[in-house]
Amino acid sequence: MPERTLILLRHAKSDWSHGQADVDRTLAERGLRQAPRTGEWLAGSSYRIDLAVVSPAERARATWDLVVAEFAHTPPIQVDDAVYAASSGELMGVVRALPGSVRTVVLVGHNPGLENLAGALAGRPVSLPTSALAVIGWDGPWSSAGRVPAALLALGRPPAVEETHL
Repeated sequence: MPERTLILLRHAKSDWSHGQADVDRTLAERGLRQAPRTGEWLAGSSYRIDLAVVSPAERARATWDLVVAEFAHTPPIQVDDAVYAASSGELMGVVRALPGSVRTVVLVGHNPGLENLAGALAGRPVSLPTSALAVIGWDGPWSSAGRVPAALLALGRPPAVEETHL
């Protein structure tokens, strides 16, 4: 296993029909079905999440609530305003500032920032539709993200996640 594992999770499908402010959009019915599948996959995986960093957007927080409901143990959560509508560069800053005491972090946010961050870390284009995740690992501290080689360990929307093994 790599020294650091970053799980990038795009929020589940949101509902555009109510004319809410972007930050207040809720999950659509499809999103309410998607997120628990992602939680089941993560709960059954070998990844033990030490911290969840979540956008303050309602759809991101609701996604995380549905995902973590599938876990036996709930990791600490940090709702971070810097994740909302963030560019890949801004998200890289969030990642590089993570505490050294955590090994595996899930970052719940939005496109295009998440896709672009995943691509920058993995060294190739990465597609993250709603409820999809990209698991990226590297050796070194969080501050080395994007500065050292990283491996794309898993990619996809559960249950169809493709895993690579180091």
